[in-house]
Amino acid sequence: MLLHRLITALVLIPVVLLGVLELSTPSLAVALCAVVLLAAREWTTLAGLEGVAWRVAFYLVLTLGLIGGYGALRHPSLALWMLGLASLWWLLLTLLMARIRTRPDLRLPLGRLGKSLLGVFILVTCWAALVALHGSGDKGPVLLLFALTLTWVADSGAYFAGRRWGRRKLAPAISPGKSIEGVYGALAGAALWGALLAWYAPEIASAPVLILFCLIVCAVSVVGDLFESLLKRQAGIKDSGNLLPGHGGVLDRIDSLTAVAPVFAFGLMLLERLQ
Repeated sequence: MLLHRLITALVLIPVVLLGVLELSTPSLAVALCAVVLLAAREWTTLAGLEGVAWRVAFYLVLTLGLIGGYGALRHPSLALWMLGLASLWWLLLTLLMARIRTRPDLRLPLGRLGKSLLGVFILVTCWAALVALHGSGDKGPVLLLFALTLTWVADSGAYFAGRRWGRRKLAPAISPGKSIEGVYGALAGAALWGALLAWYAPEIASAPVLILFCLIVCAVSVVGDLFESLLKRQAGIKDSGNLLPGHGGVLDRIDSLTAVAPVFAFGLMLLERLQ
């Protein structure tokens, strides 16, 4: 399993780097649409969409959402509102999860329609945030890489700290393998990345502000992971798919990113306006 994970990572990392650093923003937006469609296919399973009509309707609404998201990105004020709404959702969910994470009967009170609409919202706003970051100026591609690597650093910090010191379960009813000590490891990695961001782009904000910002984004990334775990648990599946050997499905790989991307992009937009 570990070998499969390493091989998949060694293939994906150069592809991501080349895509982010070499593609134009419109070309990257199209490439990311393909990733969104792969993730959407897995979301239909999480949402329990079994009939052809349900799936066709889901893809149709998703397509309309992507078109609407593209239109919003052409107007900075609309983009700010869209990403702000997504950030509000993830921040409120973070606060909610902090209160109810240990409940053994924790379930998402949504049917197929609710899960489907939520999936469209999450996937579209994640896509829009990634595109917005890439097109945000000369430093846009590198800022997008910061968002991606912040997610990976937090995941890695949580994994290694959890394996070494993990004792207390974070959310036993949702994801028994995650520990509170793992979250501390993720936060430590995020603080380091915040300091790195302050060194690279000091014009955005001061180092303490950017470190605090990355800590908030890290907390949201944990909730993105837990939220998908909750959906999988309710659907009775272990992985969202099997497209990526050793990693599961596309959603398993980007679960944290769906939360990180809009919060990171919105936060940078907000900090820029406050300067």
